[in-house]
Amino acid sequence: MTTTRSAPARDFDGLYDSIRDGAADRERSAERPHDLVALIRASGFLGLRVPAERGGRGASLREFFEHLIDLARADSNLAQALRAHFGYGEQLRFVPAEEVGDAFGVLLTEIVGNAITEPSGAHSGDFAGLATTFTPDGGDWTITGTKFYSTGTLYADRVWVWGVTPDGLPASAVVPLDRDGITVVDDWDGFGQQASGSGTTHFANTPALATEVSVAGTEPPPRLALGAFLQLYLTAVIVGNLEAARDDAVATLQARTRNITHGSAELPRHEPVLLAQTGDIAAKAYAARSIVLDVASYLDEADVVLSAGRFDTGVGATAGRKAAEAKVVVDRLALDAATALFEVGGASATRRGTNLDRHWRNIRTLASHNPTRLKAQVIGDHLVNAAVLPDNTYF
Repeated sequence: MTTTRSAPARDFDGLYDSIRDGAADRERSAERPHDLVALIRASGFLGLRVPAERGGRGASLREFFEHLIDLARADSNLAQALRAHFGYGEQLRFVPAEEVGDAFGVLLTEIVGNAITEPSGAHSGDFAGLATTFTPDGGDWTITGTKFYSTGTLYADRVWVWGVTPDGLPASAVVPLDRDGITVVDDWDGFGQQASGSGTTHFANTPALATEVSVAGTEPPPRLALGAFLQLYLTAVIVGNLEAARDDAVATLQARTRNITHGSAELPRHEPVLLAQTGDIAAKAYAARSIVLDVASYLDEADVVLSAGRFDTGVGATAGRKAAEAKVVVDRLALDAATALFEVGGASATRRGTNLDRHWRNIRTLASHNPTRLKAQVIGDHLVNAAVLPDNTYF
C-alpha cells in the first residue's frame, strides 16, 4: 500500500517532555501520576480523533498513532491508560448522528475508562457470559457487577461498562465515575505497566439513565476494524516503550566510563561491539514505528469506507490482518531490543536504581494481552485456507 509520510505536528512536544521527566522514578516509587493526567486533559490530546466539526482535531489514524507512540515513549503507562477513551471514540464514529448526542463533546475534556472484562469463566468479548447486570428501574437502569483489568479507570471521569439485561441482551453504558455504587480499586499487581490503572471496578446498584444505556442492536457492526484499532493501539504503546529503550541505550553508553576488560577501545562509547548493539536497537525501533504507521494507513482506508455506512467486511478484514501481522513482528523486535539494552550497559545496568528493566517488563506485559502465536496461526490459516478471521474486537 502506498503511503505518504508527513511530519507530525509538534504542538504536544511540551506535554511529552513534562511526562518524560521523572518517568523512571515514578515507576520505581509506584507513583500514580494524576497531575500528569490533568496536563493531558488540558492539552487537547483527548480530542485528537474527535471530528473537527465536533470541536476536535480530526486527526487521521496515521497521525493519531504517531502521537500515541510519542506519548508512550514518554510514559507507556499513561498511553495505555487512554486506550478505552480512544476506543470508545472510534466506535462512536459508526453510531448514527442522532444517537451520539454530546458524546464527542465529552471526549474533548473527560477521560473514559473501561469496565468490560470480568473475573469469570466467560472469554474476553463474550457478552453472553457476563455476570454484570443492567436491571430496568422505572424508565432507567441500575448496574451491578465486578470488573477487572479496568485499564485507565483510576484516572478517568467516566467509565464504559458492559453487561447484560435480565433477558440476556448485551448492554453497555458510559456513566460518570462519581455515581453512587461505583468503587475503583487500585489493585493491579502486574510486574509491568504498573501505573496504567488496570485494577478492579465494582458496581452496586449504580444508577444509569436511559439515555446513557445502549441495548443489543445499537452496537456498531464493523467489529474487525474496531478490533484492529484496539489491537494496534497496544502495539503502538509497545513501540513507544521500544523507543524509550533506545533512548536509554544511547544515554547509558554515553555515560559509561569503564569499558569491557578485553575491549578494543579506551571508552565504551567508542567500543565497536557496544556501538553496533545500540545501532541494532535503534534499527528495531525505526522498523517497529514504520510497521505500525503503515497499518494505520490501512485503518484510515477502512475508516473512510465504514464511516460512510458501507460496512465492507473486506477492508475491515484487511485492517485486522495487518494489525495482527504487526503484533507478531513488533513484539519480537521490542522484546529483543529491551533485552539487548543490558548488553549495552553491562552488569551495572541490572541495578535496581537504573530501573532499565522497566522497558522489558512493560513490553512483556503489553505483548501478553493476546497470544502472538495464536495470531500467527490465524493469519496462516486465513492466507492458506481462506479461513474467516475472528469477528471480534480482540483480534
